Amino acid sequence: MSYSDLQQQPIAMFDMDGTLLDLAFDDFIWNHCLPERHAQTHQCSLEQSQQTLFQFYKQHKHTLSWYSSAYWTAKVGVDVLQLQHEHREKICARSGCFQLLKQLKAQGYRCWLLTNADRAGLQLKLENVELSSYFELMISSEELGHAKEEVAFWQKLQEMHPFDPAQAIFIDDTVAVLQGAEDFGITQLFSILQPSSAKPARTPTELPYPALDHLNDLLDYIENNIQVTDAKTA
Repeated sequence: MSYSDLQQQPIAMFDMDGTLLDLAFDDFIWNHCLPERHAQTHQCSLEQSQQTLFQFYKQHKHTLSWYSSAYWTAKVGVDVLQLQHEHREKICARSGCFQLLKQLKAQGYRCWLLTNADRAGLQLKLENVELSSYFELMISSEELGHAKEEVAFWQKLQEMHPFDPAQAIFIDDTVAVLQGAEDFGITQLFSILQPSSAKPARTPTELPYPALDHLNDLLDYIENNIQVTDAKTA
């Protein structure tokens, strides 16, 4: 297949945590395990630890530091990556993940994994859930120097791996990330109703983008879009 042919193939871009993987693992680590370990390490109450950490979280949300294990380890004095390793058996795929990826590949989609997880976090997840074989490209925002919330992430991605935004579908559970992708020029955007199995599902009216209840619902959107396009062409 020539480079020009490759450029014409549609691309399905996926977030990892909360989209393909159950966000319950990350919620458990950051909202339960880390405050407990932080309280033990610094000999303070759990309430004090939670207050300190959640204030830090609020300050750094949607920045590259927010997603960095090394940053948080230095910031709070707890080896955050080690903490994740200790509970890695809780890492799991969301329902329909593998079926969707198989069907997209069968339909000729190029699949890209675009995550804000740092490289160490991405590696940990890939060691515990077999995603690698489905993706021609797997990118951590740490590699690009910008979080996905920033248009600069998408500009850098396009420089390194040229693609046509009009040929791309992007699925992410975080609205701020989808807004960054939209500002860049991607129009086929989808969110997730229940990123974490440990929390209630959101309602579609809460989200400014079409939201998938089950990952396989994406195939219905794609099929309907193709039918509408064909009808207009005809």
